[in-house]
Order: sequence, then C-alpha cells, then structure tokens
Amino acid sequence: MPNKALIKNGLPVLIGVSVLLSLSMGIRQSLGIFMPPLTQEIDVSVSGFTLAIAVQSLSWGILQPFIGAWAVRHGFKSLLMMGAFTYICGLIILGTAQGGFAVFIGAGLIIGFALACTGSAIAMAVASRSSPPAMRSMILGIVSAAGSIGTLIAAPIGQVLSQTYGWRFGILGFVILLCIMIPAAWFAGRVDQLPMPASPINENNNAKEIALIALKYPPFLVMTIAYFVCGMQLVFITTHLPSYLEICGLDPMLSAKALGVIGGFNALGSLFFGWIGGKFNKLFILGMIYILRSIGIAIYFFSFPNPENTLIFAAFMGFLWLGVAPLVAGSISETFGVKWQAMLMGVSFMSHQLGSFIGAFGGGLLYDALGSYTLAWQIGVGVGLSAGITQLLFSLTKPTQTPTLATA
Repeated sequence: MPNKALIKNGLPVLIGVSVLLSLSMGIRQSLGIFMPPLTQEIDVSVSGFTLAIAVQSLSWGILQPFIGAWAVRHGFKSLLMMGAFTYICGLIILGTAQGGFAVFIGAGLIIGFALACTGSAIAMAVASRSSPPAMRSMILGIVSAAGSIGTLIAAPIGQVLSQTYGWRFGILGFVILLCIMIPAAWFAGRVDQLPMPASPINENNNAKEIALIALKYPPFLVMTIAYFVCGMQLVFITTHLPSYLEICGLDPMLSAKALGVIGGFNALGSLFFGWIGGKFNKLFILGMIYILRSIGIAIYFFSFPNPENTLIFAAFMGFLWLGVAPLVAGSISETFGVKWQAMLMGVSFMSHQLGSFIGAFGGGLLYDALGSYTLAWQIGVGVGLSAGITQLLFSLTKPTQTPTLATA
C-alpha cells in the first residue's frame, strides 16, 4: 500500500490507539494517589497496597509475550476490546474493596491482565503496522506522547474527587473515563484490516523460534536487560511519590500536580525521542535516558522536597518518561519487522515489569522496615547508573545490524 493510502487508512487506527494508550497508562500511573487514604480506611499496609501494584506489574510483564503472540494469530480488535472491559472490572473491584484481597485481585491481577492487552507494547505494535517505515519512529513518538496525556487528565481528576468525596469516588471517576476506551479500542482494532508489511523474519517461524532468535542477538539482549531499570524507577515514583510527599508534610494535591506535570512533559519527551530516534542510534539514546533519570532522582531525594523542586523534578522525569517506548519499539521493528513486534516487545517488557515489581513492592518493604525511602532511592540510582552506562557503552562498541534470520 502506498504511503499516502497507508496514512489515510491508518489515521483512525492511530487516533484510536492513542486515546486507548492515554487512558490505559494515565489511570495506571495515577493509582498511587489513592494509597494514603485507602491504606488508612480499610487497614491495608503500604506494603500490602504496593504488593498489589507489584503483582500488577509482574502479571502484565509475564502475560505480555503471550498476549503479543495471540495478537499475531487472532488479530488486535478482540484483544483490545477485552482489555478495555477487563480494565473497567478491575477498577470496580478496587473501588468496592473492603480488604487487602480485593485490592490484590482488582488492582493487581485483573488490571495487570488489562494492561497487557492495552498498554504500550500492544499500542506500539498497532502504531508500527499503521505507519510507513520512513515515518515510523516519529509516529511512534506521537502515539507515545498521546499516551502520556492521560496522566495529565486522570491524576488531578482522581485527586480532586478523592479529597472531596473520598477515594472510592476517585476510582469511580476513573471508571467513567475508562468507558471511552471501548470505542477507542474498536477503532484501533481496524489495524487488522491493513496489509502486513514485509518482514525480514521467515513467515513460517513460530513465536518460540523468533523469541530465541531475538534473545541470541546481543543488541536486543542488552536492551532487554537494561529495560529493567526503566520499570523500577518509574513505578517507584508513581507508587511512592504521593506517600513520600505526605510524609514530608506537603499538600496532598501536590502529588497529583506532579503526576500531571509528568504527563505533560512526557508528551514533549515522547515527541522529541520519537524524532531523534529516527536520526541517531536508538540504543545510545536509551543509555543516556537511564543515566539522566538516575541523576535526577539522586538530586531530588538528596534535597528536602518543596513544591517548586518537586514540580521541576516531575518535569525533568516526565520528559524522560515514555520516551523509551518509541526507541525500544523502533529498534525492534527495524531489526525484526512488525509482524512479531508485539510479542518481542513483550519479551523485552518482561524485564521492564520485573523492575516494576521491585520498584513498587521493594520500595514498600524498605519503607515498612526502615520508616524511610532513603535506601530505596539509593538502590534505584545505583542500578540505573550501572544499566545506563552499560547500554551506552555497548551501543558504541557493538554493531546493530540485522541478525541472521534465514536459518530460523
């Protein structure tokens, strides 16, 4: 299909998947604002709440390769619709929870499954298939940017409703927002009607064979291992920053403002990294993002927080937030094609979500044990610098040419 025709036919898909990703990620990244009132009202500990978020991250990561492979065989529309409905069910269970078990099931397992169907890995795969190769990196950045706007909208809505009417009404507001995901998923699912671009991978390969090929390819393997840091740092911030600010005696609304600022600057960062990823070595840029994030976390947590430096920190981290998504997705599509992109992003995303599990639950455990987040952020900075430097050096010393796939 010529580029102009692909853009015309793919535009409704790109709009639908952008709205879908915006709501999916925006609400997920805003759940931390409910931790203080929820843990006080229904007697769930901080580590109990963060265990649910950690299980959400882990189930999302474990399921992602299988969800991606399922999409290759059966199409995206039914998958996206199922994810939207499941997400709504998970929030309803969380909003009516009377104890830790319902929080674990709703916020943990069910929303984790829904995110595997509607999150960045699937969204990037849908966007890649709808984009001409020459414009793919920039379009991935645009979709990723749209995906960040949800936090800018959801966090303030959830915080205002929670402060005014209680945290259960805050979650009800999220349920109403999620209803928009259903028509968005339907439009995004029209990607199934678009032709499949040519792939460097043998069409007869199965998911297991392609995953093994990718894991034996050093650039993909290093990128996957370093992706661990992304999940650990970001989930630590979204889950624990509201609690940290409350401990420091700051206005609870500041956490919602910070998450909103993250969402706004995330959009700018995603656009920037989508653009620059089409011009320079994507793996080198990923390494720089991890290093800069770690430096930003160290500076912020080393100083005493106030509204000004909190919002500056949020803007800095937001700019570096989902910019990794178009870089990882672009690297995979360039190397392996788009047919199996959702599955291969799922393989890489498992590492990301293991980091998310550690960032959410590990941070909660350390806080419950020590009464402070100091050791948690210090570990995050150390691991982040190590992974970022390794990714950066590897990108400079190792070629990133397409692996040999003909023998697969």
